[in-house]
Amino acid sequence: MENIPKGVGRAAATIGGFLIFMGMIMLGIFALALFKIIDPNFLVKEEIQITLMLAFLLIGILDLLSGIILLTR
Repeated sequence: MENIPKGVGRAAATIGGFLIFMGMIMLGIFALALFKIIDPNFLVKEEIQITLMLAFLLIGILDLLSGIILLTR
């Protein structure tokens, strides 16, 4: 446990900040759709669904990586 490099904490904080930022964006999109400012039906298109799934997968992987880094500290 004591052989962890110093930059690991900074990397975990960076990944965590990115995840918080992405969460704020998702909550903003949800609020805009809830108040009918944007039409959420544009997410039904197949090209956008694939991109959205890849983005969620990337966010999930980064979240898991951040959790593992913070667990080892």
